[in-house]
Amino acid sequence: MAVAFRSILPLRPRTTGARSTGAFATLLIATALLAAPVSAALSTAAQAETPPRTITISGEGKISVKPNIAHIETGVVTQAKTAVDALTDNTQSMQAVFQGLRELGIEDRDIRTSQLSISPVYTHGERGTKPVITGYQASNMVSVTLRDLDRVGDALDKIVSLGSNQLHGIRFEVEEPGPLLDAARADAVADAIRKAKIYVSAAGVTLGQIVTINENGGGGMPSPFYARAMSMESADVPVAAGEQTLTANVTLVIAIE
Repeated sequence: MAVAFRSILPLRPRTTGARSTGAFATLLIATALLAAPVSAALSTAAQAETPPRTITISGEGKISVKPNIAHIETGVVTQAKTAVDALTDNTQSMQAVFQGLRELGIEDRDIRTSQLSISPVYTHGERGTKPVITGYQASNMVSVTLRDLDRVGDALDKIVSLGSNQLHGIRFEVEEPGPLLDAARADAVADAIRKAKIYVSAAGVTLGQIVTINENGGGGMPSPFYARAMSMESADVPVAAGEQTLTANVTLVIAIE
């Protein structure tokens, strides 16, 4: 009697060529995706190692203008046997100076005491002896702002005639230089770009975008008129304000394409 046995083990499915090809393609795609970030990182690192090409250039802008205000440093120095007498004489003279400035139309806000002092005056005797105090000196200096330059000569003549015997100098300036400096800044940038175009044209390259702009200080320097300490007796003191130059300097970093 013949007995038939049936296998209970599952049959292994046959692998077709199409399924094998699909699995291989999937493996290639996964490998490419994994490798992509690495390739991008290497490319970025390579670009970072190559510095951008730039040109660094400086420019300057200047605006010349007539000053519209003046500052006068003047005052009174007196000497007397005692400190009280020296200070009293000084105070009387300075009060007259203040009154004269107000009569010229100068406002109190434009009159400011800049220095006030009293000190002993020594007389040196023979060699080896100590100096002896023989008197006292009082000094009172004032800073005056004149907003009408046509009155500078009148102001000097007035304060000297009233007792001022010290003139430390006259300084002219522009009261509000901001808008003028802005114009000088624009000229400075234009000057830098103009020079940059000359350089890149000579080098056979093209000027790109501006990377950075740095201001290198600048500003107008006052135009001072200095005089020694003096006592003047003549009227119509000649004073020339001249012109003041406001300057702006910039440095540009520009890309080269």
